Amino acid sequence: MQQATSGQRQDFAPQSVDWVKFRGKTHDYTYLVDYTTLMIASEKSGWQTSALTDLSKFKTAIKSFGAGADLNLDQVTYFPYAYDWISDSVMMVEAAGSNFSYVFNYNPYSNKLNQLFYYDVNAENASYSPVNNGVAYTVENNLYVRQSDNTYSVTSDEEKGIVNGRSVHRQEFGIDRGIFYSPKGNCVAYYRKDESMVAEYPLVNTSARIALVKNIRYPMAGEKSEEVTLIVFNNKTQQKTTIQTTGPKEQYLTSVTWDPTEKYIYIGVLNREQNYLQLNKYDAVTGSFVQTLYEEKHSKYVEPLAPLRFLKTKPNQFILQSQRDGYNHLYLYDNTGKLIKQITKGSWIVTEIVGFDTKEENLYFISNMNEVLGRHLSVVNLKSGKIKQITKVPGTHSGVLSKDGAFWVDYVNSTEILNTVTLIETKSGKMNPILTSTNTYEGINMPKLEMITLIAADGKTPLYGRMILPPNMDVTKKYPVVVYVYGGPHAQMVSNEWLGGASLFEYYMAQQGYIMFTIDNRGSSGRGMEFENVIHRQLGQNEMEDQMKGVEYLKSQAYVDANKIGVYGWSFGGFMTISLMLNHSDVFKVAVAGGPVCDWKYYEVMYGERYMDMPKENPDGYDKTCVVNKADKLKGRLLVIHGAQDDVVVMQNSMEFINACIKKGKQVDYFLYPDHQHNVRGKDRVHLNTKIADYFDTYLK
Repeated sequence: MQQATSGQRQDFAPQSVDWVKFRGKTHDYTYLVDYTTLMIASEKSGWQTSALTDLSKFKTAIKSFGAGADLNLDQVTYFPYAYDWISDSVMMVEAAGSNFSYVFNYNPYSNKLNQLFYYDVNAENASYSPVNNGVAYTVENNLYVRQSDNTYSVTSDEEKGIVNGRSVHRQEFGIDRGIFYSPKGNCVAYYRKDESMVAEYPLVNTSARIALVKNIRYPMAGEKSEEVTLIVFNNKTQQKTTIQTTGPKEQYLTSVTWDPTEKYIYIGVLNREQNYLQLNKYDAVTGSFVQTLYEEKHSKYVEPLAPLRFLKTKPNQFILQSQRDGYNHLYLYDNTGKLIKQITKGSWIVTEIVGFDTKEENLYFISNMNEVLGRHLSVVNLKSGKIKQITKVPGTHSGVLSKDGAFWVDYVNSTEILNTVTLIETKSGKMNPILTSTNTYEGINMPKLEMITLIAADGKTPLYGRMILPPNMDVTKKYPVVVYVYGGPHAQMVSNEWLGGASLFEYYMAQQGYIMFTIDNRGSSGRGMEFENVIHRQLGQNEMEDQMKGVEYLKSQAYVDANKIGVYGWSFGGFMTISLMLNHSDVFKVAVAGGPVCDWKYYEVMYGERYMDMPKENPDGYDKTCVVNKADKLKGRLLVIHGAQDDVVVMQNSMEFINACIKKGKQVDYFLYPDHQHNVRGKDRVHLNTKIADYFDTYLK
């Protein structure tokens, strides 16, 4: 079970090449071996590799510099894996001391370093400006900026409901930070979140002699939400300017992007209803509104997920990502709001912008253009619109692009490939092998993976799934099935990756004699807006219909025991698990639901209202999707698991469901992880997986 839980990252982790970076503007690339040696592959030598520097040399450089007693060399136990080349010969590295984190310019050729700045080692959300050696960070709820050996306390809010410099809106809308350095490092924009008006929600920690209450701000669907503003701090004048994002206080500020000139800042302003987006331009000095560059409306919802990407050669133009034609694609605009052209188009999605060539004539991106279950690197010419797919091997590709776009270090894995790393010349497609992992599962009697395609309940949409079959399966016998389900937005469970996108725990279960089955129903990601937004105002309904198409397929297989079908899922998957168990109690005999949403009115505003609207606007939808109201339909064995410290799906969800089961005289099993949040991670996950396996062994086998 230990291997089944962590083996993908430990016992059976594939061989790889880690922390690859291209050396400045060159085509040479570096990577770390054992976190101690920095290797370099040189273009001039035909990509032969050699050691450039190592941990001992780096420590010698620190000692020669004399960083002080705070930076104990005995504490420096690995070469900084967060290094970044800022020129052809100098990299930025960080080393943590007892009280401060130190950021250096390090030249591995001369083994010399210069200290750029340092900051509190307990700081969070650190954001660097390599242009002028600045750092902005948070301590608790306040923001600090360190510039030229001066530390500025940008905010000093003592009220716990005021939060500065942290991500907002519960990290929806692609928001992953709360600090935004301007291109030249002269200013720092940051979110200020006022959540003092949001109800405090208690999480009880029982580890203390007298249990402690930790209150979090948790805005539930239909309730009062947080109020967010964006503020600009000028490092030279120490002046603060609030950007004048007029409109209702309860709206979402997304896609924050600086203009290359630092004169303007762009914000995607999305209404609370999440059906109307305005991309607005603001004066960064005065904070005043300049103009609306772009508007997007949708009858269901608009979901901005990425900042703008300005061109360096044409700083008045930027790339915007939008799903407005039904799929996430790239659009070229100028800074007056004029649409120059749609860059990519088709029934597929762009998942990432990777970079440009030197002249910015060609843009490199990742998409599922020619392989729905895979991801590939392609390049599009901005003038002609011609697209060429660079990676050819089927599977899921990721990697690192050189500054000029000429070379790509490609990582690919698939159902047939554990991990292969290749240097690809993007123009010619020439490939130079770097590494092919050996089969780390050699000697293991692995279950068989089968990828399948079914038709959705609408009678037309293809759905992709996988079956993991017990090793040495006897097709004349019948086997129990566990359906592993997620089913919600922003997740694609079935993919052309090693193990088919499954966890090793699913393979363990197959080894114990179960057929493990997963299908991505309508409502999941990777297939465009229409595929996803069928869930709007009725979460779980179309998803269940599609899952039942999967059950139909299972029942058509002679080796499936139709009387022994179970289901398991977590979070949205926990909601789906209970929904399936109650609405199809004649099919599912045993279920395990982890961290389930049981009533969407107990879920947070941003996600909940996007898909369900407010409870007062959609009472029928909230009633129909609420599993608490259907507790009387429970027939089989159900285990509900929750983390007592869950701040994503609060425990009130499952407690209300358990209470309903009690009132209806329905027996249900419940297990609590007192110290865990939304999922059970770390060493305790072995306990979780053992409990899940034991439950199915006891009641389904």
